[in-house]
Parts: sequence; structure tokens; C-alpha cells
Amino acid sequence: MLSRTILVAAIAGALLAPTVVAADPIEFDFYGSLRLQYEAVDPDGASSYTGFRDAYSRIGFNASAPLADGVDAFAQLELPLNLAIGEVTIPDDHTEDLRIARIGLNTDFGTFIYGQDWMPYYNAITFPIDMFSTYYSGFGTFTAFRMSDSVIYYSPDFNGLSFGASFSDKGGFDDDRYQLTASYRFGDTVLSAGLDDVGGAENWRFYGLSAMHTLGNLYLGAKFEWIDSDQDAAGFGRDGDTAINVYAGYTMGQNVIKAMVAEVDGFGGTIFHLGIDHNYTDRLTFFAEYYNEDEGAAIPTLKARDANPVDAFGEGGDVFALGARYSF
Repeated sequence: MLSRTILVAAIAGALLAPTVVAADPIEFDFYGSLRLQYEAVDPDGASSYTGFRDAYSRIGFNASAPLADGVDAFAQLELPLNLAIGEVTIPDDHTEDLRIARIGLNTDFGTFIYGQDWMPYYNAITFPIDMFSTYYSGFGTFTAFRMSDSVIYYSPDFNGLSFGASFSDKGGFDDDRYQLTASYRFGDTVLSAGLDDVGGAENWRFYGLSAMHTLGNLYLGAKFEWIDSDQDAAGFGRDGDTAINVYAGYTMGQNVIKAMVAEVDGFGGTIFHLGIDHNYTDRLTFFAEYYNEDEGAAIPTLKARDANPVDAFGEGGDVFALGARYSF
């Protein structure tokens, strides 16, 4: 398995190599997004609490340079900034200190990526409903968002049809992980199908379907996932379990009103998620959300400063959150 130190060195090498053969200089784009919420949480089976929680702050850079006609090299490094506890960690697992570290090539034959990046199955199946602004966005799925030590491929667009594939070394609980996706865009609609073969002792495979549609100021997203596994016991990953999500967002001037209802077997149960974003400027957004789940998934039993969420797994509950996001 390639270490993070070697991967970062590879990113630097990929950026420096094109300067030898390319007439154009390397282009750098530095960016960041500071996201913090204040929440009132009433977890089932535990005491209620209030406090700050990070909502996926990050800082990073993109870089690109031409290698040859029709071939561009690129690299991206993105670190999490957990503003609620003052550390470089992602907010849902304080042991993780890296969001994206990737190198790749854009070519006429598609895009090739190596490293840690957003995965094809997430992009095709989960992204259409992952539209909220708080920490509680995106939990209503079976898959992982980003995986390290991954080789990823995205095809060109063939009259609206495109494909994705990936291999992740030890990405499936000490087993190799494979993903395949296909998407078809026509007009303002995108339909996608995907497979996430996790493997592992229970031989998990996630199958997914999704749809995205834009109608003026109205955006609609939906997904369906189904688990095929050798696991018979109740809990996350049981054979035959499903996840169904329906999302709607409506833009009114500087405001976006959001709503989602979901039924996720073994990870959240029945979920209701409501929110509103106010885009005060192009860079600054204020948001307010309500989140409810009747099984353990997203809601920790302790505030961010008191425990790592993976060590404070709850039984469901309610959350009200107010926050702001500043991007640069």
C-alpha cells in the first residue's frame, strides 16, 4: 500500500515533471471553505446537548499542466480543517487527516486518477441527494465517499452516455474494492446505475440507481440502493436491505429551500431532513437545518469536543443546526 508521504511526493513530482516539456507554466488554484454550525441535539437514549460541530471545512489546491497535445497532467491535495476542535481531521472521524490526494491525466480517451478521491459510485449514485450544508448531509447511503489507494477511470461522453470504474487496494475491509458506474444525460435529466463490490467476510455488494432532474428553479434527486451479501443478521450490510432517498431543492432568489425523506435499512431507518440556505454573497452562505433519524447513523451521543463521532455512535434522534460557510 502506497503511504501518504510517497503519494504527496508523487503529486509534487507530477507537477514538476511537465515543466521540462511544456511551454505553458503550471496553473495553481488555491482554495478553501470554512464551515461551522452550532447545534442543539437530542439523541435517543442519551442526554441532549448543544455545541459547535464542523461541517466539513477544507483547504487545498489544484494544479495542472499540459504534457502533450490532448494530454494534461493534474494534481490535487485537500486537507480537512475541523474548526470545532481545532485539529486537521474530518469531523465524522477524528483519526482521518486527509480528504483528497490525487494525481492524474486528462486525455482524449478519458480521465485517469490515482490516489484518494471521490469515488465513481458516490458521484453517480449518492451525490444527487447529498445537497445539504450541515454535518448531517450525505449519511443516507451504504457506500464510502472517498477511498485511498484507488485507481479511477472516467470515460469521455458518448452522446450523453458515460462510464466510471475504480479499483481500491484493501478498500473493502481488508479486501480489494471495485466499482462500476454508467450515466446517461438527456436534456436536464441524468440517470445512473452503479455497482460497489466491497467484498470482505460478508461479501458485500451494493447496487444503486439514481436520477437527477432540473426544472427551472426546482431540482429533484432520488436514489435506490440494494445490498447483496452473505450477512443474515440484522444491522448494517444485511442481505436484501435497501436505501431509498428522495430530495427536492427550490431556489428563490438568494435562498434555497431543501427537503429529503429517506428509508435506509440498518443505517438511519426513516430519515427526515429539512433546510434552507441563504447565499448572502457568492462566498458567504448562512444555513439552518433540521435532521431526524430513528436508528443510529449520523447523530453522535456527545458534542464534538467531547468525543470522536465513531466512538459516540447513537440510536437516532433530532438535531437543529445553524451555521455559516465561507469559501475562497
